[in-house]
Amino acid sequence: MTISDISNLLFAKGWVQTLAEGAVKTLGISLGAFALGLCIGLLVALAKLRGPRWLVACANCYTTLYRAVPELLLILLLYYAGTDLLNLAMAAMGRPSVEVNGFMAAVVVLGIVQGAYSGEVIRGAIEAIPPGLIEAGRAYGMPRLKLLSRVILPCMLPFAIAGLSNLWLVLVKDSALISVVGYSELLTAGRQAAATTKHYLLFYLAVAAFYYVITLISSMVFRKFESSFERWMPRNV
Repeated sequence: MTISDISNLLFAKGWVQTLAEGAVKTLGISLGAFALGLCIGLLVALAKLRGPRWLVACANCYTTLYRAVPELLLILLLYYAGTDLLNLAMAAMGRPSVEVNGFMAAVVVLGIVQGAYSGEVIRGAIEAIPPGLIEAGRAYGMPRLKLLSRVILPCMLPFAIAGLSNLWLVLVKDSALISVVGYSELLTAGRQAAATTKHYLLFYLAVAAFYYVITLISSMVFRKFESSFERWMPRNV
């Protein structure tokens, strides 16, 4: 196959646009799941550090379970079991069954899985903050929410950003697993293109190139964040 044939196949027949649309869906799923995972992770980390014993036990159970079971199995269980439970609840209320939106299901399922990992990253970052900073905030009489937003979160970010960047890159790749529940993203678009044209190597390499570009851009963005957060790094004097 010549370069002209490859160019014609990718661009003239619109397969690059199909792959680009799949990449946009992958980024949308990943961004939504990452944001949800951060929210869950922060709550889990605070529960482990400041919660009562029963809440600490629940948080430990959550992080251990979701890190022990393969992501693919978790996606299948959460999607199908969650859909069944939702429809059972709708039936109990006398409402018709609902069809779960594929995008929202992907975000929620991956976000719940992501929360277990980000919770441990955030917990470690909070524990790395010098205790004197938090004690000083309490001495000034800061309410808990203000202490969290003004002291803990800014001081935590420099310690957490490297771990969170790794979780983001893993999440982008894990988003391909969501195709097992019928939602189309980048890898699914590449598989469809390869099956239609019978040029499997070409389109799987094209999918790999899209993931590589996403990784490069993500790495640059996180490096920018990391350099910006360095000014918040607690320093011993």
